[in-house]
Amino acid sequence: MSFQRFHDTWFEQLRHLVHQLNQAPRPPTTEEQYHHLRQLVNKVMSHCAEYYRVKSLAIKQDVLSFSTAPWTTSLERSLHWIGGWRPTTVFHLVYTESSILFESRVVDILRGFRTGDLGDLSPGQFRRVSELQCETVNGENAITDELSEWQDSASDIVGLCGDFDEKMERLARILNKADGLRLKTIETVVELLTPQQAAEFLVAAAELHFGIHAWGVEQDRQRGNV
Repeated sequence: MSFQRFHDTWFEQLRHLVHQLNQAPRPPTTEEQYHHLRQLVNKVMSHCAEYYRVKSLAIKQDVLSFSTAPWTTSLERSLHWIGGWRPTTVFHLVYTESSILFESRVVDILRGFRTGDLGDLSPGQFRRVSELQCETVNGENAITDELSEWQDSASDIVGLCGDFDEKMERLARILNKADGLRLKTIETVVELLTPQQAAEFLVAAAELHFGIHAWGVEQDRQRGNV
């Protein structure tokens, strides 16, 4: 199966999993509901891990195709950082969703009623999110610097100097590092959230993904790219 076909199938499976998350009772009021919600969160995370596992194998076969990513839209590619979404986007999403929910329920929260959602993050959770954001920024910068060094050596490729295969292998390692940081970031954030908060975060992240993709498809259609 080509990565294009895998991606399309994976994307539709993600829609199904997110639909299940949306259907699950939130907040969970029984132990059974709590367990079910945690299982759904774990399924989504396993689905994400599978995507990067398959992508890593495909990169070894044709690393250059992942620079153009033909299975994505022009809009999506314009937002890419080294072959995919920028990891620090996760933190902007957490802060945005938390602020929206907090503002909508601020009266209840100030009265001491705990909502248990993303608008009700504890001081410890906020502190950990902030620490993770700093760590992720450092990770992004390191990988960006590594890619810049690889790009500086592009003259060797054009001049047919050096080992082309070795340079492609190095590029593959950089792409895999970027994907590794993407997966690690979302996994670490989900781990510090409760199942309810994790479900809300994953739904928000997926809906952002779906929305950008749909808008990109429409823009490409209007421009005659599809």
